[in-house]
Amino acid sequence: MLIDKFLDQAIELDVDCISDGDDVYIGSVMQHIEEAGIHSGDSACSLPTISLSEHLVKKVETQTRKIALNLGVVGLMNIQFAIYQDDVYMIEVNPRASRTVPFVSKATGIPLAKVATRVMWQGNLKEALSFYDKYNVVYEDGDILKPKLKGHISVKEAVFPFSKLAGADLILGPEMKSTGEVMGISDSFETSFAKSQIASFNMLPSKGTVFISLTDIDKAYAKEIGEGFSKLGFEILATSGTHKALLMAGVEATFVHKISEGRPNVEDSLKNGDIDLVINTSDSKSSKEDAKKIRQSVLANNVAYFTTLAAAKAAAQAIKELKVHNGSLVPKALQDYLA
Repeated sequence: MLIDKFLDQAIELDVDCISDGDDVYIGSVMQHIEEAGIHSGDSACSLPTISLSEHLVKKVETQTRKIALNLGVVGLMNIQFAIYQDDVYMIEVNPRASRTVPFVSKATGIPLAKVATRVMWQGNLKEALSFYDKYNVVYEDGDILKPKLKGHISVKEAVFPFSKLAGADLILGPEMKSTGEVMGISDSFETSFAKSQIASFNMLPSKGTVFISLTDIDKAYAKEIGEGFSKLGFEILATSGTHKALLMAGVEATFVHKISEGRPNVEDSLKNGDIDLVINTSDSKSSKEDAKKIRQSVLANNVAYFTTLAAAKAAAQAIKELKVHNGSLVPKALQDYLA
């Protein structure tokens, strides 16, 4: 019997570590941008974490060490945790390498696969890590070995094949859909996230119109999302339910018909180039077909999009940073390619 407990708006963490049975090296504690429930392979993530207290991070590291030693792991191990109301929940443990190993290795300067292989061969973690002492990238924090991050923040973003597959639906869920990944690195989360979106060709606009469509459970966050983009100078377009939620929250928005409600509708606005960014979490039964058609139209018209609240919030932060840099985060070669 499998019993699941749903944690609404929980924060998911990915932890990669190496153990030799006596010592444990915590290679990373990565915070997912999307909430728990999205497949970890499809979620963007930040290294180090961006909103967790030192106490919670330390608790996660301590639990990881205990699990690795009690399982008798020699080599790599990956654990996925969920943080909900300041409590730590364990989602799953994988006593093996994970897909995040290349990202973590690049972000920290420690080649996890090489170190883990030496540990499995020779059995001594500290000896395997000693090869990198000269680079001053490893330190000991109590009973745990950790990477010494140099003040930068790395963001991993998934790359999806939706534009190559006719009829594909870009909504994210527990099934993995991504076929690759990119990363952005800088001294701030906002800039790193912006770079990751540029690298994945989800080009963030610095102005224009944002279309917002939220599922019923997400409408409680309409004020936060709406105000975030309104303060950035965006005009807001929304269908009936979200439009009502925005107005009740005091956020100015323009009503637009759903595809099934007649014309002109949101699909017409997308085709006419009147929408620059789409926030679409709507997936309720009553509007499921409409929402899918909107997402397919987003792909067909090459409009930037986000399908979760957390990603939408991160996008607003990144756009603010882009405005500061006046779009200079976009490499000239990429600007020419997109033009």
